[in-house]
Amino acid sequence: MIDVKDIHKSYGNNHAVNGLSFSIKDGECYGLLGPNGAGKSTTINMLSTLFPPDSGEININGLDAKKNIEQVKKILGVVPQEIALYSNFTAWENMLFWGGLHSISADALHKKAEELLKLVGLSDRKDEKVKSYSGGMKRRINLACALLHSPKILLLDEPTVGVDPQSRNMIFELIEHLNKDGMTIIYTTHYMEEAERLCDRIGIIDCGVIVAQGTLEELKTQSEIQDVIVMHCTQTPNELAITTKLNLEVKVTDHTIYIQTGDSKKDLTRCVVSCSEAGYEIHHIDIQKANLENVFLKMTGKQLRD
Repeated sequence: MIDVKDIHKSYGNNHAVNGLSFSIKDGECYGLLGPNGAGKSTTINMLSTLFPPDSGEININGLDAKKNIEQVKKILGVVPQEIALYSNFTAWENMLFWGGLHSISADALHKKAEELLKLVGLSDRKDEKVKSYSGGMKRRINLACALLHSPKILLLDEPTVGVDPQSRNMIFELIEHLNKDGMTIIYTTHYMEEAERLCDRIGIIDCGVIVAQGTLEELKTQSEIQDVIVMHCTQTPNELAITTKLNLEVKVTDHTIYIQTGDSKKDLTRCVVSCSEAGYEIHHIDIQKANLENVFLKMTGKQLRD
């Protein structure tokens, strides 16, 4: 559905995107996860044909995005990071305006607008001016406007920035519903939990390049990140003795044992029993699950900053 090959984009001396390549299958939700300034928005802008890459290729649904701009636009729905609404218009007026930019009959547009307003939970507020809306409500209407022409592909650039928990959950549920119905989605975010919840595959982007990509499990495997069982003891254990007994990677710091395991649920009982038999009194246990934050830190050498 989408094939991006070695794209570059610079603004003066700022190399925003530096040889980005990835492919997305029909019906897939693909996440671009990275910190602010990593190149996510620039990539979305190039995919949406807002401006072309300096070099490289973008093919969308078999179309060259540089040569077939109007055709590509017809199958794309774009939700930009900056809210694209007229604040002095009502939600209904905004939807009619943005929907009117596409070849949709008045009857079909009205019907679709009503359907989408219901989906985003704002049917009862459709006649109020957008400037009176909360940030979350604006985000929901912004998303609804991008869906009026029933696009095949939806590009979402940080769609939950500044959103309240209720609106965030509603946006998540709508995205999951659209993806389940077969829509191809590209979702940029710097929130780990969003990428973990929504995306079939994730590309970790930093400094304009993809440093790793795959499913969450594939990324864990690539980074060699494992779960860690943390056992706090009343005395300092013998690291070598525990390592030999468990045949797992063990690190001891002061009174704390850190045990790396590919399956914490399976190994927990064995670890506790072995340490107890060795005479170590355990007063607290934590399990640090392998997650996307650990993967990002391992792949990039830094925390995912806001």
